Amino acid sequence: MKEINQVSRVLEIYTRLIDGEKVIKRELAAEYQTSEKTIQRDIDEIRQFLSRKTVMDGVIEELVYDFNEKKYYIENRKTSKFSDAELLAICKILLDSRAFKKEQMDEIISKLIDGGIRSNHNDIVKRLIDNEKFHYTELCNATDFFDTLWKIGAAIQKQNYIEIEYGRLVDKKSVKRKLRPAAIMFSEFYFYMVAFIDDEDVRKNFEILEDSFPTIYRIDRIKKIDVLSEKFHILYKDRFEEGEFRKRIQFMFGGKLQRIKFKYKGYSIEAVLDRLPTAKVLWEEDGVYMVSAEVFGNGINMWLRSQGDLVERVE
Repeated sequence: MKEINQVSRVLEIYTRLIDGEKVIKRELAAEYQTSEKTIQRDIDEIRQFLSRKTVMDGVIEELVYDFNEKKYYIENRKTSKFSDAELLAICKILLDSRAFKKEQMDEIISKLIDGGIRSNHNDIVKRLIDNEKFHYTELCNATDFFDTLWKIGAAIQKQNYIEIEYGRLVDKKSVKRKLRPAAIMFSEFYFYMVAFIDDEDVRKNFEILEDSFPTIYRIDRIKKIDVLSEKFHILYKDRFEEGEFRKRIQFMFGGKLQRIKFKYKGYSIEAVLDRLPTAKVLWEEDGVYMVSAEVFGNGINMWLRSQGDLVERVE
């Protein structure tokens, strides 16, 4: 039997818990010659300490009660904060994306570094990105599109139609569209909305008429957006699969689904397979690869042309 002060008792119980031991309140009361109410207060203090510790270092450790065994134990869960390396990588990706206005990018990175790291190395991360952050160049027509982005996201989740005024790149004209939003995607510096047009009179002017091929809109070019009260209904099994769509889209140019085949004569077939996730190598001979891929639209033509003599389209 033990007769020790309250601080030592709590420390002993905590040590046993973090070592993986499961403890029973009744047995602890007998061991430390005290009441179960006192042990319960000790357990509550340990629980509060773990909560504060999560806030400080981001490692989630929760004191759990097993009702079947009537035992307390600590359950370790994944950290809620980034490691130094993770945060550095995220900041580098953000800066390279050039997706936001400079003041927005500065604010986002500051929030990440100040609140998202689980060690005291935030000064090191800051120094590693300071130069790139200082020379950050926002896009030519950088706009504040956060509100529009969120409205689209909410409309997708609640299945509301939206109406937008959109500035087209081709003829610089503004058009109005009533749309069924399907997804938000990011590619090549910009955020895009993928959406379907139900109006047959509008769709007949498009190259692709089938409803399975959505239209794509750069979110920063949306001049006005209204979320309508009118609803659409998509079953979960029929939901738009943006992950599968992303595998088959290049430079966010919409269009019909097609299968292409080309010869690749470059040094890194891995770069081709990474760029075209649906690509498969059919054969290889003397460093020349025959590749097939399934893609949406005409964006693939831009990529093929960018490869010069390294690529020869077969079909």
